[in-house]
Amino acid sequence: MQGQVNPILNLVPIAAIFIIFYLLIIRPQQKQQKEHDLMLKNLKVGDKVLTSGGLYGTITGFKDDDLEVQFSQTVKLTVARSAVSKLVVSSSKEAAPKNA
Repeated sequence: MQGQVNPILNLVPIAAIFIIFYLLIIRPQQKQQKEHDLMLKNLKVGDKVLTSGGLYGTITGFKDDDLEVQFSQTVKLTVARSAVSKLVVSSSKEAAPKNA
């Protein structure tokens, strides 16, 4: 005579897979997104940024959700704040004196 297996025990592997996916994929992605949103919120004039298009520039001003970014002495463009993928150098780091 075979014993009956509890049907709830059949759901344990599925639940374990979901927990593993959450811990390895979903949670780190949410943390990274929060850090990126905080970085976009704290941008200021003088910060050097990398756009999602691969262009490096310096923030010269703000227009609502857009940024004025200077890419060279003669090229100044307005880009969406969400197009900034990375803060390269903060203006506060440049202003700090370097110990030589």
